[in-house]
Amino acid sequence: MAYYEKCIEIVIKQLDKFKPEKDNPEQFVETAFTSLQQTLSPQKLGFISEVLSGCLEYHKLLTIVVDAFYARDGQTCLWSDYNLFEVICYLATFQLEDLGFQLFCSIIKSQPVRKMCKFLRFFFNPLNLSSWIKDEWSLIYETAHVMENWIDPLLRWQPEVQELIKQLEGVPTDQIPVLKTKAKVTVPKEFNLTVPRPRAITMPEPVPTMDKPRPVPQSTYKEPKEQKLLQIIKTYNRRTAEELLLKANMEELQCAMPRAQREPPEQDAEKQLWHQSVPRIRRTPNLTFYKPNNLPVKLNTATILREGALYQRQVEKELQRVDKLVDGAGDFSEFLKWQKKMQTQDLEEQLAAGECRRLQGKLSHEEAILARQNLMQENKQKADRQKEETAELMLQCAERRFQEEKAMKELVEQVTEAQKNVKIVQTKLVKGRQQIVQEVIEESRELLQRSAKEAKEEQKRRYELIAHLRAMETQPTRKGKLVDLTQIPGYGLEGEMSVVELRERLAMLKETQKREQEEKRDQIIQDKRAKSQMIQNTVEQISLCRAAMGRTAALRWEEKKAQATSPGTPSQDERVLELKRKMEARAAERRRQTAPQLGSTPRALRPNQRAQEEMQHWLELDQSRERRLRARQEANRTCHATHHLEAS
Repeated sequence: MAYYEKCIEIVIKQLDKFKPEKDNPEQFVETAFTSLQQTLSPQKLGFISEVLSGCLEYHKLLTIVVDAFYARDGQTCLWSDYNLFEVICYLATFQLEDLGFQLFCSIIKSQPVRKMCKFLRFFFNPLNLSSWIKDEWSLIYETAHVMENWIDPLLRWQPEVQELIKQLEGVPTDQIPVLKTKAKVTVPKEFNLTVPRPRAITMPEPVPTMDKPRPVPQSTYKEPKEQKLLQIIKTYNRRTAEELLLKANMEELQCAMPRAQREPPEQDAEKQLWHQSVPRIRRTPNLTFYKPNNLPVKLNTATILREGALYQRQVEKELQRVDKLVDGAGDFSEFLKWQKKMQTQDLEEQLAAGECRRLQGKLSHEEAILARQNLMQENKQKADRQKEETAELMLQCAERRFQEEKAMKELVEQVTEAQKNVKIVQTKLVKGRQQIVQEVIEESRELLQRSAKEAKEEQKRRYELIAHLRAMETQPTRKGKLVDLTQIPGYGLEGEMSVVELRERLAMLKETQKREQEEKRDQIIQDKRAKSQMIQNTVEQISLCRAAMGRTAALRWEEKKAQATSPGTPSQDERVLELKRKMEARAAERRRQTAPQLGSTPRALRPNQRAQEEMQHWLELDQSRERRLRARQEANRTCHATHHLEAS
């Protein structure tokens, strides 16, 4: 035990000498090794050098643990033991498996028992190891390395260390090693302190008088104005949306013919009568979407070269294809026919899928209407229940307020009685404070007089310094000597010359540079001419290729137009037919629910009735505009009223 105690004391002394701002760790270890080599045995020297170099290498990791120990559990420990805890932390983390647990126990027992118990209990706490110690160490090294090499071994040794702590706590105080004391012992002396003045009695805080509470405003029991404004805005937005929908339905698009929608056979007669009564909109009979653009386009050099290279590649590919056909290669006509057939099949499937999606949307719309009707009935029942519950809660709140008012009245009476006894004490305190204030005023006057004298003396000293500096500035100075431009400086350097010679050489250099620039300019002009000729040739080639491509595109467009005009076969998909049946059933069910509310009209009068409904709708639109103006005026008035109330 004494062996390890001495080794650790030497390590702590060396760590106390180390200063990280000035010393280099490697040089410090070498100097310590050379100084201790003569006095210690090689075994001790190896142990000390290994521990010292390890503490300096992993100084950042060790300081994290020791600083946290002093902040949490080691607040009563001395800062002179900082390096001791750092050495123990290094041995437990990096040397425990190499030393063995018995040797580690002997090192711990050679140190003060209470300090070691505190530090080991803090360091080997599994909660600390797996939480903040791991996170702080992971900021310096990788988490995988920290977990494998340091945290997991410490958690493995945790049960044995806990048994060691229990053994150390059971050791009696007689067996605790006593620290060596020096020969000279400091004897404490009493401080010569002045007797403190008796404490002044603090003036009690004034008891606040309770103001009368304001009555509850009537606005709490009324519906707020914001909800009315929101309702007005909501109705206005709905009406504008209806107007836009009607306008979009009446004014059809003129860029293309609308798609004909199939309707059930029951509504055919109604539609015919409706179209007879309503004025028809003229539509364009034949629409042409292809308009050739013959406007001239100005191309830059890069686009001309790029387009020329593209057409050149296309020509080369076409020549290769012709060569292959001459050599006996197959034609792609059959493949193209099969590809066109498959594309038509895919297009038919896509159309059928689109029709299915449209019918599913209509079906979900019908189901949503039915669900909305059921939901409105449930909401009405919930609103009635909520009103009953709020009425009960209001009664309970009124009873509670009445009881609180009674209790507050009793408290006010008690406070007024206590205020009467406090006034006598307040007068005595005021007299004592007035005396203290007079003494403080006299002391402050003396201090102000002293500071004024010192300021005057400082100002005099500054005036003297300024006068001395100005006198030094007025002294005459020597001027520089004349310079001869034709004379060589004579510093002994190679290529030394006068200023006149240097100017002549610079003029010669400028003439040579001008000659080189003119030669370069002529070369550039020749290159530009050759390039412009090449670009002109490529432009002619591009114009020929474009004309050929335009002819082929016109032929393709005519073929597509002929295919589009030919009537297509209607889709007879089973999914579409089944969805149509479901939608008709849902619509019939919804009509049955709304039939009792609406009166039945004869079938012959329906077209005339629709025309009347149309006229009525236009009248309602005019009325809605008037209502909108009134609503805006009311909204402006309410806004002005709210601003006036907030300002008051």
